[in-house]
Amino acid sequence: MNEASNPPPAPAPGPTGADPIVVDRNHGNAKEPGDQPDDTHRTTIWVSRDLNRLASALLLVLGLGLFLALPFVLSIGAVVFLPLVTALVLTIILSPLADTMTRLGVSNLIASFMAVVVFIGVVLLALATILSPAIDLFDRVPQLVASIDDTFTQFRGQLDWINDLNQRLGQLAGRGSTNEVVIASPSMIERLALATPTLVLETLLTLLMAFFMIEARVRLRRRLLLERAEFDASLRAARAIRDVQDRVASYILTVGLINAGVGVIAGLGAWALGLDAPVMWGGLAALLNFLPYLGPLVMTGILLLVGLGTADTIFLGLIPAACYLGLHAVEANAVTPAILGKRFTVNPVLILIAISYFTWIWGVLGALLSVPILITLIAVFQHLGHPNIVGFLFGESLFLPPEEEDPE
Repeated sequence: MNEASNPPPAPAPGPTGADPIVVDRNHGNAKEPGDQPDDTHRTTIWVSRDLNRLASALLLVLGLGLFLALPFVLSIGAVVFLPLVTALVLTIILSPLADTMTRLGVSNLIASFMAVVVFIGVVLLALATILSPAIDLFDRVPQLVASIDDTFTQFRGQLDWINDLNQRLGQLAGRGSTNEVVIASPSMIERLALATPTLVLETLLTLLMAFFMIEARVRLRRRLLLERAEFDASLRAARAIRDVQDRVASYILTVGLINAGVGVIAGLGAWALGLDAPVMWGGLAALLNFLPYLGPLVMTGILLLVGLGTADTIFLGLIPAACYLGLHAVEANAVTPAILGKRFTVNPVLILIAISYFTWIWGVLGALLSVPILITLIAVFQHLGHPNIVGFLFGESLFLPPEEEDPE
């Protein structure tokens, strides 16, 4: 048996009381009592690990604090932050279109301008098909509610005893008749007229920022590649930006085509069922389908309101909403998963959190921006490393290493 693998035990103190000689377990060499033992290296590792966990804990606390404080900052500064974030999202979406035109020989400046013009044209086309009939529908809401109330009158006879009981309880409580004060609310057109100046200024600011950001994309890529100390780092940064841009743009384009198909089918169905303004119903179905889960619920509620408010019977009033729910079930469970695949699969809980988070901050526009922002953050984290909050609580690292791309 080798002495190095089985070192002899430390000798007992001599009769003179001298300290024993320390034996090095790694090399079998004797050490004097004043030499540093091997436990120092182990202690250094423990201290380094504790310092890393402390830094990760501080980063986690700062991140949670930023997550909780950010809505108030973004909401108060919505005049500045909302156009900026919208311009960033538009830059990510429209940059591939500008790159395509640049490869065809168009100058970068003209390509950036044409990309913004194409976006403006799509928005104006959507507003032309949706806005005017939607305003009329919004102004008809009180009439539709009254019509629904008349439709359900035939069922109220069975519930008259509840009204009698409520009146008797009110008399016992000493409540007399009260006068109702009805305040006339402004119409939809009046609300749009009041909000138009601010909306126009914010829209112009957003489009200008988007144009300059798209035009500057080439210089940004050049700086990432040429002005870094290490070429590998700049190459990874350029690859990450390109992947984020391609992923978000591909998602928006694919979902946009799917939603356009949903809009066409919904418009044809509205025309077949005899609903007014079938083009509006198709455009509304396509637009609301950009909001996962929440948009179809809103569309179903609107169809229930219009169907029950205009149909002669309850059964006929439920048909438009039932047909739309069937269309949405096929699209959400068969068409979209088959086209998007696993690359764009997102946790539904994250989608709902993102929609509620940005709707709370910026309203309807925040809801429309929530999914592109979420897709952007997921793509960024796939290059930087995913947060590992649950694992961190059990002693793991705060960030997991970046995911490797699937070779397929």
